[in-house]
Amino acid sequence: MTAISDRFETLKRNQECALIPFITAGDPDLATTASALKILDNSGADLIELGVPYSDPLADGPVIQAAATRALQQGTKLEDVLEMLQDITPSLQAPIILFTYYNPILHRGIENFLQQIAKAGVAGLVVPDLPLEEAAGLLKPADEIGIDLTLLVAPTSSADRIEAIARASQGFIYLVSVTGVTGMRSQMETRVSDLLQQIRNVTNKPIGVGFGISHVEQALQVRDWGADAAIVGSAFVKRLAEGTPEEGLNAIGQFCQSLKAALRS
Repeated sequence: MTAISDRFETLKRNQECALIPFITAGDPDLATTASALKILDNSGADLIELGVPYSDPLADGPVIQAAATRALQQGTKLEDVLEMLQDITPSLQAPIILFTYYNPILHRGIENFLQQIAKAGVAGLVVPDLPLEEAAGLLKPADEIGIDLTLLVAPTSSADRIEAIARASQGFIYLVSVTGVTGMRSQMETRVSDLLQQIRNVTNKPIGVGFGISHVEQALQVRDWGADAAIVGSAFVKRLAEGTPEEGLNAIGQFCQSLKAALRS
């Protein structure tokens, strides 16, 4: 059993919905990212999604795009991110899920990339621009090396496609709550409830809902609709970027605690 599957099994036994915060590596710098990961880990995060900054982040909204731009301007490179992770993952309880686009993987070579992230202590991988039809070349070697490659279900996915994605996805299934990019939204679309049920009808794998969750009420809504995890990105990235790094770190710690306390209730 992988670290991600083990974490979801524990949460299921406790009848608890997972909290998965997202932050961008290198924003404002990698030292702050390392501190942020430790704070999130100590503040109730069950798993943590770490975005690798990329120059053309098609799936990301303005908040995360701006964070990636700042990180790239600081000279953040994948090698630096992995070196930082290798130092701190042994002290973290929450499994790390790396969020990266496919081009950097192809550039380094699939096997080489997977070996590098496994050495750094990464447990899972999300590649938002990797369609199901092209995922086999990454799914098999990832499985062999012990990395869970989690695939995304879009609101527009057909029933047959949802079933195929659910069958192939590793660790959990990532349900995108909206058509479009990441970002904070005032309310969750009610069709997420129907999509969750549709996925649940074809698999018993955990389901995480992301894109658009920005406050406690929305996290509770997806939990009550039957999600196994609430994935919160832009709201964490925005808080971390406001004020000094110390103020940002305090803000994400408090926000993480409030979200997790609500999901436990």
